[in-house]
Amino acid sequence: MSWDWLHPDVVLGSVLYALLGVALLWVSFAVIDKITPYKLWEEIVEHKNVALGIVVAGMFIAIGQIVAAAIHG
Repeated sequence: MSWDWLHPDVVLGSVLYALLGVALLWVSFAVIDKITPYKLWEEIVEHKNVALGIVVAGMFIAIGQIVAAAIHG
């Protein structure tokens, strides 16, 4: 097994892409939250809306796949 993947530039690039992906995921959640007529986070956490939680989870998975495909490019 080679240790090529452990070079600092490879590790730093991976960390930066991970942080970029998480930031894009949360920005997209904030944008979608703004364009919906109600507050997504409040509905999920305070009102225990399970159906909306499942929809938001699906949205996170879809956006995560799009970000991963764009980064992998």
